[in-house]
Amino acid sequence: MTSFALSAALQLSLLSAGANTYAEAHKDHSETGRPMVILVGAEWCPACVQMKNTVLPQVARRGVLQKVAFATVNADNQRSLAQKLMKGGSIPQLIMYRRSGNGWKRHLLVGKQSPERIEAFINQGLVADEPANPTVTPVSQPMAGGEAKAQANQDQSPKSGG
Repeated sequence: MTSFALSAALQLSLLSAGANTYAEAHKDHSETGRPMVILVGAEWCPACVQMKNTVLPQVARRGVLQKVAFATVNADNQRSLAQKLMKGGSIPQLIMYRRSGNGWKRHLLVGKQSPERIEAFINQGLVADEPANPTVTPVSQPMAGGEAKAQANQDQSPKSGG
């Protein structure tokens, strides 16, 4: 019973740190300018479940997720959105969209990651000032009634397998 309570507390911690739907994170980004960070995964994927239930709550406790508009996307339940965000590849994927002076910048982590690596990924993306590819945009939300557009990403680093 104790492990169940701990698991529930960790999940609640992640939710209170800003785990929202993609539409909520997009709205948060639009209102605050904070970068969007999206975890794309699936319930059948052990690495995805570990990232969502164990690793990201650790990152949230460190206050890192409060710096971004964070969301999770289930690749099975939200297939179309997940495909547009991922642009191929395996799961889990942690994707950051950040607006810069030259447009949107997209950063990507693929595979299971440590809390330290995710924290570094987010912090690095927050301070990155390299020129962005102006054609990269996050998928617009909400998607009801029409196709949202996402354009090809030129920058897929840092990248890590797992």
